[in-house]
Amino acid sequence: MRFIQFRLLNDLTKVTRVGLQKTNGKIVDLSKALPSSRSLIDALTKLGSKGLVDRATQNLNGDERDYDQCEIMAPITSPSKVACVGLNYRDHCEETGKPVPAEPIFFSKFPSCIVGPFDGIPYPEVTKELDWEAELAVIIGKQGKNIDPTEAKAHIFGFTVAHDVTARDWQFNKNGGQWLLGKAMDGFCPLGPCIVTADEIPDPHKLAISCRVNGELKQNSSTSQLVHGVYDCVAWLSKFCTLLPGDIILTGTPPGVGAFAKPPLFLKKGDVVECEVEKIGIIRNQIM
Repeated sequence: MRFIQFRLLNDLTKVTRVGLQKTNGKIVDLSKALPSSRSLIDALTKLGSKGLVDRATQNLNGDERDYDQCEIMAPITSPSKVACVGLNYRDHCEETGKPVPAEPIFFSKFPSCIVGPFDGIPYPEVTKELDWEAELAVIIGKQGKNIDPTEAKAHIFGFTVAHDVTARDWQFNKNGGQWLLGKAMDGFCPLGPCIVTADEIPDPHKLAISCRVNGELKQNSSTSQLVHGVYDCVAWLSKFCTLLPGDIILTGTPPGVGAFAKPPLFLKKGDVVECEVEKIGIIRNQIM
């Protein structure tokens, strides 16, 4: 299943709705099926992954909406955590000249970084080195702590596409070498367009992943290049903090980022960045 969040353009109250993305270009509105849920993360917390999928399955013939009637939002908003893995593609490690990490390198973004799959990304005045990073993102569906890697799959609700927007000057040269400010400015985590449930992606380590800037292919790799696989990343993070339904884990980016081009290339206002992951979809955001 492909879960989304959306608003009706003619709804002056701007209520967030949960829906299903259909292959016929329609959206099944699950509002009647989830009357007490204010968001997808709320429904996931109350019903669990299986309960939410079962409820949606029972309402596949519900009210349909046309895309031109809707504003497509990020499929998850206001999670407790947005955790990210750095240097997690072998080919990206080669590109940067860094050794392959023996353990996952985690950093974080703020939930306020999240914007929709087609929203504009504000260009921060404090940076001159804005860069792109296409990523596969994991959505947690079941609470867990100290999860064994062999059990991690059971804690995953699904997968989505993320853009780990980065201010390289603040990541590498400022803030005492801490990555946070370079990764966590407003709008630095476009997400979507949907969450594809884990049952539809039996092996997340065999997905093509790419990024285009103004139509030019910049990143083109496969999740087979992941240093630490999806389940190992979930398990490792759970050693340090309790994972909750709706938590997001960005699993790393492949080579082709602007900072390591020769000469380096950075985004400017007006640029359009498209991030794509096979079987999930494309997010498209313009730098504003």
